[in-house]
Amino acid sequence: MPRYRFLVEYDGTPFHGWQRQSHGQPSVQGAIEDALERLTGEHPVVIGAGRTDSGVHALGQVAHADLEKSWTGGRLRDALNAHLRPFPVTILAASEADSSFHARFSATGRLYLYRIVNRRPPLALEHDRAWQVMRPLDAEAMASAAQCLVGNHDFTTFRSSECQAASAVKTLDSLAVTRHGEVIEIAARARSFLHNQVRSMVGSLKLVGEGKWSENDLLAALAAQDRAACGPVAPPGGLYLAAVFYE
Repeated sequence: MPRYRFLVEYDGTPFHGWQRQSHGQPSVQGAIEDALERLTGEHPVVIGAGRTDSGVHALGQVAHADLEKSWTGGRLRDALNAHLRPFPVTILAASEADSSFHARFSATGRLYLYRIVNRRPPLALEHDRAWQVMRPLDAEAMASAAQCLVGNHDFTTFRSSECQAASAVKTLDSLAVTRHGEVIEIAARARSFLHNQVRSMVGSLKLVGEGKWSENDLLAALAAQDRAACGPVAPPGGLYLAAVFYE
């Protein structure tokens, strides 16, 4: 049975996250599985590289599914996109993969991007696609403070109370903060992340940008290993799964 690899882009606003929901709420996984069923008559399970939360978007989600019929990549991509309408989900690429490939377990790294629009006028085009912060932010201070989170740490402070990971210890490979006009982008790369880790780190970095926290305050929050020490969690609409890396 051939295995197929998909590169997926989606707007997470109308979905209850990536994972298919037991009570029938719309999910990205469910939309793709239903589209594949209509296309092929089969009942495939689609496995994603990351289980994005409700309202979180993707520029480069990777998924795989096993299908009985053989397809060329381009034909499968185009046919699947036709069946995905009108959902805001697009298959950017499809290709046959080795049977050992696993979208989640074969991944060696993930890159998340968080977008802040730092301005007073409301967002007309980027509502639910960025976090609007009206108070001026010092992106340079945020970038400097972010480096204290890079490396191998216990990220208990920055994990959801509902996180099911066995350990809160993760290695954050990089955390970059850059400003482009009124847009501040925060890019986080690691092999894997805890539930709500990126949004929790972004919310705390916002406090640094506002001058409410210093770099030492961020260090103290990390060292506390206590969820109560975290800043406010950034909203989901500004978060994007930007890329997944494989050997």
